Formats: sequence, structure tokens, C-alpha cells
Amino acid sequence: MMKAMTLILALTTPSFAEDAMTLNPDWTFQADTVMGGVSSGQVTQEVIAGRDATRLTGDVSLENNGGFVQMNFDVEADLSDAQGVEFDVYGNGEQYDLRARTDALTRPWQSFRYGFDAPAQWTTIRVPFDALEPNRTDAAFDKSGLRRLGIIAVGREMRADVAVSGLRFYE
Repeated sequence: MMKAMTLILALTTPSFAEDAMTLNPDWTFQADTVMGGVSSGQVTQEVIAGRDATRLTGDVSLENNGGFVQMNFDVEADLSDAQGVEFDVYGNGEQYDLRARTDALTRPWQSFRYGFDAPAQWTTIRVPFDALEPNRTDAAFDKSGLRRLGIIAVGREMRADVAVSGLRFYE
């Protein structure tokens, strides 16, 4: 059963495995409508190919200077031993970005990003923190200031359909 997530909630308590901190994030939906765009979508909880997942679906429109839909969550974790983030994705073959925001970023369009393809099968994406590229900022990525992570469909007209399961920080 699909259940749209409409509330912004804090990150739930992470659990620890050998060399990884598994997260149970409460994802929230955001679109370019916050700045006048007309993209639309939703975040739902579903079982996708046998796995519990959070799914972002929507239509990205470039009208009114828009161009994104995303799901994101607040990070509240000690990352002193973490080397990067790893997650399992299932999608529609499109390219998406992992977006990270730190407390050093002052403008809403600033982020650190990593592009990835989301094939129509469960695939693990491993992103070392040093692979995150600054976007519209001169700031350097500092994991101790990581405040928000998101999966975003951005920059071109497209149908977004990407699911995430098994999100974790690895050592």
C-alpha cells in the first residue's frame, strides 16, 4: 500500500553493523514549487522488487525557471569514522544526483553532489565523501558539518522514478 509522506521528521536512530552505520531516514518531498516552478511528485513507502523502499516519483518541468523534484532527510549522526555513504537504488534508467548540504552552505542552491544512474534492478551505489563535487559554492565538503542528504532529479524535463533502500554510512 502506498502512503504519501507529507511531514518533515527527524532522522531516526541509526543502527550499527560491521563497518557501517545503517540509517532509517524519514524522507520528505521537495520540488521547485518553492521557487515558482511547476514540477510535481511525491515520496511513498513501497515494496519494490521484494524490498521495502522509499520511492520518489514525479515530473520535472523547466517551466517558470524550475527543474527539480527530490526526496531528502536531515542527518543527525556522528560521522567521525565514516568515509562515505552507500545506498541501494532501483529506478527507471535515468540519471539522478545524491545531494549533500553542510552547515557551510548559505544559499539554497548550493550543495555537494554525485551523479549516478538508477537501473531497473537493485544496485548498490557507494559514494566516498571525497567524490562529492561542490555545486555553486567555493566551500570544501566537511563531513562533520553534514546536515542533509537527498536524491534529486534535476536540470532536464523527465519522469522521475527512483527507489532507495538500505542507506548507510560506511567506514
